[in-house]
Amino acid sequence: MKKFDIFNQFRDAVLIINDRKEVVYQNYTFKRWFPEFSNLKKFSHNSNFDICPLNSENIENYSPIYHALTCRENFFACVSYQFNREKILYYDLSVIKKGKYSIFFFSDVSANAELSKVQKQNLKLQNERARLEEEVEDLQKIKQKAQSQAIRIALINKVSNLVRESMDISKILKSALTELAMMFGAFKAYYAETVNKEFKIIEIYGAKKTDSDTLISFDNETFNTICNNEISVIPCMREYVGAEPYKQSVMRIVVPVFHLQKLIGVIVLLSYQKRELSEELEILEAISFQLGNAIIRAELYQKNIQTVKELKTALKELKETQLQLINSEKMASLGQLVAGVAHEINTPVASIKSNNGILAKLIPQIQDKEIADLMQEINQIDSEAIQRISNIVVSLKKFVRLDEAELQEADINKELDLTLELIRHETKNRIEIVKNYGTLPLIKCYPNMLNQVFTNILVNACQAIEGKGKITITTSYEAETMTVSIKDTGKGIPEDEISKIFTAGFTTKGVGVGTGLGLAISAKIIEKHNGKIIVNSEVGKGSEFVITIHSK
Repeated sequence: MKKFDIFNQFRDAVLIINDRKEVVYQNYTFKRWFPEFSNLKKFSHNSNFDICPLNSENIENYSPIYHALTCRENFFACVSYQFNREKILYYDLSVIKKGKYSIFFFSDVSANAELSKVQKQNLKLQNERARLEEEVEDLQKIKQKAQSQAIRIALINKVSNLVRESMDISKILKSALTELAMMFGAFKAYYAETVNKEFKIIEIYGAKKTDSDTLISFDNETFNTICNNEISVIPCMREYVGAEPYKQSVMRIVVPVFHLQKLIGVIVLLSYQKRELSEELEILEAISFQLGNAIIRAELYQKNIQTVKELKTALKELKETQLQLINSEKMASLGQLVAGVAHEINTPVASIKSNNGILAKLIPQIQDKEIADLMQEINQIDSEAIQRISNIVVSLKKFVRLDEAELQEADINKELDLTLELIRHETKNRIEIVKNYGTLPLIKCYPNMLNQVFTNILVNACQAIEGKGKITITTSYEAETMTVSIKDTGKGIPEDEISKIFTAGFTTKGVGVGTGLGLAISAKIIEKHNGKIIVNSEVGKGSEFVITIHSK
């Protein structure tokens, strides 16, 4: 309505509602502040008394808009308006009753509310600051009292850390003497270990290394002080009994180093600075204690290292011997088994072969041609089976060859074929064998042992291939070196396991499936041939074992 246009000049938002609760006017400010206004009911729903800023369906209880409309007199209230969950706005609401109209004036006091919050927060921070300043003042006093103690602890810790960082006695002593010399302004510092009632210099700072291993002794008073685990601090002209005198008096500090009530040595510091020592004595006592423990620990560590080296050597020899015994026993047992099996197989095979020959002579006498052809076909199949069994028995005997304990010349390509024949049951109808054989000279070797290596690698390759796959065998000879590569398309070996596969006892086949000895024994056999075996593998793509043997 044009008669209300004067309200457009007001800074406050103005809303005019008639006695039928109909909105008849909104000024520009109201439209700008409440652009989401659509109807009075929703607007009332979002408006609350600031002491109860809740959206409620019960407008009669919570809405100041409702109270203002039902009130017959002018109305005033502090209200909040919440259009969404993120933000609440605050207004001073003044309602003037003019005839049939209720004129609503909204004054924005959100800034004042925020200011009040900030002022409260500032007051809280000021109180907190005052409290912290008092604490800082107290801490400053504590800091001043603790400063000298902290310096002492820092010096002790520095030397202690240097001492703990190494197990080398020489390095420990050198670090400790350097720090102590700098700390006390000493021109010379050394450590001497106890030898009866004398001391032998073993580490020195600030003098010639030739002074090391010098035997020294002190006067009775100094020696007794040391034996009582007390630090001797005296001005003197001589460093020790029998030493050349100095041109001027020096301050000599002798610090005993004990371990479990036993005097193991002394630290000697020589300085031209003459001053009273009080707090410094505590530092020296602490460092002496740390140094005593460190020296004994280092000595024990060196002894342990030597013992561990000897044990590792013995263990290595034991493992090699154990592998050789296992392999020898295994091959001996296998030889006996093969000999027995061959004997047991040969007897029935000879009988079947004889019957097969007799049947071959009788077939031509059969009158019925159809039956004769069928019997001929059956007899041929039996003949091939008999030959296959005979070949397997011969291959087994060749594979074991217990009588071949000396180096022999062998054709490695033929040895590989022999091994493939024996593991045919692993590859038949499942794994394609690709042979890339090169021209090889006869190699001096232990054939039965190499066959064992080839068998281990090829069986492992077959077991690594799930379903169908391919094994590629490549041989070559160059620069008096024979190379055999066996590559499969199996599941591969994880990177963290590759370094372990030649370790005795390690297996990836699970409990009760693998012994973990096959590849360990194979590695030893290749070493015996002055060769080496390496493996390249990638999970999901396969593995390749490469064997190299020098022929000379």
